[in-house]
Amino acid sequence: MTRSYLRFDRYHRILHGLLMISFIGLAFTGMPLLFSEASWAPYLSAAFGGPWSAGIVHRVFAVVLIATFVLHVFRLLHRLFVKEDLEILWGPASMTPQPRDVAEMIAHLRWFLRLGPRPEFDHFTYWEKFDYWAVFWGMGVIGTSGLMLWFPEFFSRFVPGSWFNVALLVHGEEGLLAAGFIFTIHFFNSHLRPEKFPVDPVIFGGRVTEHELAEERPAEYARLRAEGRLADHETTPALPWTFTLARVVAAVAVTLGLVMVVLILSSTWF
Repeated sequence: MTRSYLRFDRYHRILHGLLMISFIGLAFTGMPLLFSEASWAPYLSAAFGGPWSAGIVHRVFAVVLIATFVLHVFRLLHRLFVKEDLEILWGPASMTPQPRDVAEMIAHLRWFLRLGPRPEFDHFTYWEKFDYWAVFWGMGVIGTSGLMLWFPEFFSRFVPGSWFNVALLVHGEEGLLAAGFIFTIHFFNSHLRPEKFPVDPVIFGGRVTEHELAEERPAEYARLRAEGRLADHETTPALPWTFTLARVVAAVAVTLGLVMVVLILSSTWF
């Protein structure tokens, strides 16, 4: 029987699901406003009941996104100050960028050019950290600017009126940047690269097989074996229906994302 190891617990999987749903919803309700002169914008807006209804739906998804961000930060603080888990600040299981990531990125580029061996990755790769911090930063910028536009009377007590023009520009451009990044780079890294196509179910089932762990993250596999902690991460295999669910959800998300990329590019190029 193939052994399975836990990579993402239920809390991570739920937050990722909320993040995924809210982000796609925000993109499809916000882009028609950003590209209001595009031929497709009125039709997409009408799909949500028109501009006014689309604005309501956009705010609902914004609340979900902000709640997801707050819950994630709350858990980080809980792990750091209550559980005193300092590994989240540094080390192989930390999302903090480290010198190792730079060395692995250079080695990875050399491997692409057939100038060296493939680097042995640990728990998080350099591109996964880039994905994480791009989203973390983007949520802060988009969330803050969005709240300023949502509650202008409140924020006008603290900031001058010119800041709202900046917030409007930043909110739209950062949203466009985030959509372009998530729907292309992140989707490719997670699902569309050859070894994972058409979907990597790990974020849905939370588990990897022993073969996947040893093949994709040999440094982590070797480290856990050397420390005698490999058995601590062993778990029951994912239920069969999770793979079907993963394929369906990922297929829908990737399709919607690529459709949005095509719409954005059509408005930019033509």
